[in-house]
Amino acid sequence: MTVINRQPLPAGAARSRRMPWQSWLGLAVQYALVAGVVLLICAPLFWMLTASVKTRQEIYTLPISWLPETYAWENFRQAWTAVPFERYFVNSIVTTSLGSLLKVTNGVLAAYALVFLDFPKKNLIFLGILAALMVPEQVTLIPNYVLVSELGWVNSYQGIIIPGGGVAFGTFLMRQHFLTLPREVIEAARMDGAGNLRMLWSVVLPMSRPTLVAFVLITVVEKWNDYVWPLLIATDDTVRTLPLGLQQLQNSEGQTQWGVVMAGAVLVIVPVLGLFVWAQRHIVEGLTAGSVKG
Repeated sequence: MTVINRQPLPAGAARSRRMPWQSWLGLAVQYALVAGVVLLICAPLFWMLTASVKTRQEIYTLPISWLPETYAWENFRQAWTAVPFERYFVNSIVTTSLGSLLKVTNGVLAAYALVFLDFPKKNLIFLGILAALMVPEQVTLIPNYVLVSELGWVNSYQGIIIPGGGVAFGTFLMRQHFLTLPREVIEAARMDGAGNLRMLWSVVLPMSRPTLVAFVLITVVEKWNDYVWPLLIATDDTVRTLPLGLQQLQNSEGQTQWGVVMAGAVLVIVPVLGLFVWAQRHIVEGLTAGSVKG
């Protein structure tokens, strides 16, 4: 006859067997909060998407109808032809690509110099960059406009792009990431005779890919959505960008056709959303870089 000796469970184990419902409740609350936040973020986007194919009467109907009864695809054609949308699209691609390239290059080079090069007053320069983060962009509008006007760059690509070439946030972001890179790899590259540019291109940037992609995406979205500075500099359609085109859609008629405006907004945000979907994994990795130590 086999005798089973039952040992009493430890107090902590007994408590853990009585806790599952509390764990499930906490998990449910967390999921509910996340779902609420997602709903708050997605509801305006969903409304914009559905309103872009609604007639004017459906948009102003109360109570609100979230789904259209008839699909007014004509809104997209009107949005594209009511203003020179194609020209604005080209202008946005040019100013966004060149402006982002300038900002990312400046940010990466400045961060590399602050981390891997030795020169006088390096920490003081970094403090100046941090101070620049606290200065609102609106404060620099008038000085930048006066400078651009004196240079004769009003209503030009360089007038839109070059004044935005300085980047404090990107320099800070890349510097903080460069500080986390393993010094053994950097020293090995130096011993192999790698110069600064070779080490930056072949060693530092490949190890910094997630943070670099996040930096690029943040910069691209900022330049793509920029409205105030192009509004000041662009005086005609030759260099006006898409955000200015949306404003013209809103003011092109005595009574705003919101379906046409929403269709234009969809055309504007689709490239940015596609970029985010393509690189979403890198965004998360880049923004959380350094928060968890291995």
